[in-house]
Amino acid sequence: MNKFSFITRIPNEPGALHRVAKIAKIHNANIHRIHYNYKIDLNTVFFEISSSKEAYEKIRNELNELGYLQISLEPVHYLKFNIFLPNRPGALFEFLDNITSTNANIAFLDFDERSNRHDKLTVGLTLDNTSTVNLLLENLQQRYPMEILEYDAEGEKLDDTVFYLLFAQKIREIIGTEDDFLFKLLNDINHIVQELTRLGENPKKVFESIITTGNTLKNTQGDKFFADVQIININNDSFLYGIQPPCGGNIYLVESKDELVMIDSGYGIYYGDMVKLFQHIGINLKKLKGIYITHADADHSGAGGLYDVKSYLNKGTLDIINKTNRAYGSAVEECVLEEVYTKLINLFSNFNPQPM
Repeated sequence: MNKFSFITRIPNEPGALHRVAKIAKIHNANIHRIHYNYKIDLNTVFFEISSSKEAYEKIRNELNELGYLQISLEPVHYLKFNIFLPNRPGALFEFLDNITSTNANIAFLDFDERSNRHDKLTVGLTLDNTSTVNLLLENLQQRYPMEILEYDAEGEKLDDTVFYLLFAQKIREIIGTEDDFLFKLLNDINHIVQELTRLGENPKKVFESIITTGNTLKNTQGDKFFADVQIININNDSFLYGIQPPCGGNIYLVESKDELVMIDSGYGIYYGDMVKLFQHIGINLKKLKGIYITHADADHSGAGGLYDVKSYLNKGTLDIINKTNRAYGSAVEECVLEEVYTKLINLFSNFNPQPM
């Protein structure tokens, strides 16, 4: 029996989750982890199971046939409009037939005949792609007078309905990656959500902070790179350089007449900018003999593997790098938050150490 994971997007209706559990039971799969929180994402449910590979494929196929399996991370479109329905029995039913035929999901409906706009039904929908949006609009405009109020092709208006999807898209904007990798990453991210929920914390605020960190790293390269530099003359031919690039992670270099050593390498994402800075302030990297890493965080060891010299670090630091968990070896080693946070920051910062 092997362990597998999958992500579902199930309709918010009675029995939907039960159907998924029944499919797993039929194929003799044991569910090890499940997480659903409507306050975070109304439709997304995470599963981890153990089963044979053949059973896992059958489960995925059956979920896909139901339309429950999350198989794409393409942007979800949000459409909001007013529609003028005829005042007769069955009018709403006929309108909803058009919605169902295009597989659109209703985010909200608003109608009250006692209001000063009693002839208007306000509708919010989520749809998978542009062609679906166009098809729906064409069908509705042939049947009803309507007013388009909002159309959001990036999904930013969907906050509480597709949280994980939007988060994955934001990660892709920062690091650029394929859906398969993002699906695996989303399972790890969901572990953080589950842990934070148990601790009574707000997962959305935590993830906003993570995305802010990723964007800051991305947006402080090249022309936007900056650093504070201090140069101390130790004696006639020896110097100490202290460099503070963006987002922390000080880099120190000690230079003598014949050689140069580095203490901590900074984030990997700044490697190219740091090389240009070294050239600008007169540091000759051909003299570099080694890099001494104080600890395994990405802002201290992340660029070690990009320099053509050995890095020197203690065994505990090496173990943390190999386990991709900055809590490794400590009392909180099993903390999901530390492990997944480490993985995300390493991704955002182009973590490339050189353990020797």
